[in-house]
Amino acid sequence: LALEIGMICNAATLKEESRRDKGRSRSAAWTVLGDPTDGSLLVLGVKGGIDPRELRRRLAVVAERPFDPMRRRMSVVAENNGVLHSYVKGAPAAILERCTHIRIGGRTEPLTQAHRLRIEQQVSGYARSALRVIALAYRPLPADGNDSEAWEQRLVFVALTGLFDPPREEAARAIAKARRAGIRTIMLTGDHPETARAIGRLVGLAGGGDDVVTGAEIDGMDDSSLREVLGRVSCFARVSPVQKLRIVRTLKEAGELVAMTGDGVNDAPAVKEADIGISMGRTGADVTKEASDMVLADDNYATIVAAVEEGRGIYENIRKFIRYLLGCNAGEVLSMLAALLAGLPLPLLPLQILWMNLVTDGLPAIALGVDPGDEHIMQRGPRPVGEGIFARNLWKRIVVSGTVIGGSTVLVFALALRLRPGMEEWARTLAFTTLVVSQLLYAFVCRSEERTVWEAGPLANRYLVGAVLVSFAMQLAVVYWSPLAAVFRTVPLDAADWLLVAVACVWGYAVEWVARTVRTRLWRRLAWVRVA
Repeated sequence: LALEIGMICNAATLKEESRRDKGRSRSAAWTVLGDPTDGSLLVLGVKGGIDPRELRRRLAVVAERPFDPMRRRMSVVAENNGVLHSYVKGAPAAILERCTHIRIGGRTEPLTQAHRLRIEQQVSGYARSALRVIALAYRPLPADGNDSEAWEQRLVFVALTGLFDPPREEAARAIAKARRAGIRTIMLTGDHPETARAIGRLVGLAGGGDDVVTGAEIDGMDDSSLREVLGRVSCFARVSPVQKLRIVRTLKEAGELVAMTGDGVNDAPAVKEADIGISMGRTGADVTKEASDMVLADDNYATIVAAVEEGRGIYENIRKFIRYLLGCNAGEVLSMLAALLAGLPLPLLPLQILWMNLVTDGLPAIALGVDPGDEHIMQRGPRPVGEGIFARNLWKRIVVSGTVIGGSTVLVFALALRLRPGMEEWARTLAFTTLVVSQLLYAFVCRSEERTVWEAGPLANRYLVGAVLVSFAMQLAVVYWSPLAAVFRTVPLDAADWLLVAVACVWGYAVEWVARTVRTRLWRRLAWVRVA
């Protein structure tokens, strides 16, 4: 009887498909279409030997009241051997309060207080084992059966079912990763508080005795109290759609950026209200998908965390791209401006500047746009919503780097003119090469704002390494290949010239590395003194 109630009071279907096993033979594969909870009850009945099609023929469904999160139950009226019966399933508390009898050993007996206590104890035991508990009941109806309120009154309690819906293996790791990234995960469920607590412990959300708050408790709180509870509790059970919406609004009023996930129709208001609404692609209702900003194709929380990591990486790569190009352009502009102010000839020709902007700068900049990123990117807090692209002193880094690159170029040019007066092409070739090489080295510096080139790994981005090598080879061609040298008006450089270029390109980054090392060690020393 319990299996039949679970199958007839059900909105899911089983679809049989044939598949080929390793290309040799065909076997049946079953797929659940519809709600997973209904699907599990359907599969349970099939495993118990009941054919769903034969059951539907034997029990002709007359009417139905679908599951409602507010009522927390579903009922179906079906004709069984000429008699109308109401079959009901739902949350144990919602079913038990409407039961007056109980089915035991094939007999129907009055439901006593002892029966109720035993059922409640069993529900709590199942819930502590992380089972989603569903109660099953029925009652014969009068011949007309038109009173829909009577469908769910004076019921006969039949059984409890325990559904184990285990978290995915990666869920706990994803939640821990999100926590390190400054993202707090809150679980809102309609399940029993003990079930919520057990699942919360499995995924690392619940711990203490007061770590679960129920929807009834939320109704008794004002906004201030709810805000305080939301700051310390991460598991909420027996939560209605209205309460979910209130939680989202309270978090937003507290200044939080809220992402809300949901699948059912009743989740749509909260998903719509959230800053980022996320719906389930497999089990989500169409209304919820329409109300959301994102749709999860695999219904996996870990995918959300992976998307956050990907988004952070893209944002950081945009900053690297901008830092590199603006820093290089600032170096070119400052070198030309400084030379003019110092009364020197132009250190660069227009064609040489065009060469750098179109060829030498372009490839490394593109490679920075696909940089694999910092492996510690998910160990930082979220950036403020209103943060601009030049925040965190990015513009200062651009100005300093541009000044170092431009200053080194002008110094090399001025020194070359002093060493060999009248040899402007040689001096200009030195300045041109110094500027190009400085920019190529600067590309590696732009890979990280917190770590040095060696700490970030100079070979971590193979595209950048390839782009720099190609750009450097093209620069060598401009200097040493006669047809290009004639076009760009350059002269070959000897070993001493390259030594001067290397010193001019490296000194600024060496000073920065020493300063950062000293600052880091001093900070660690001060921290040790404070701890001591």
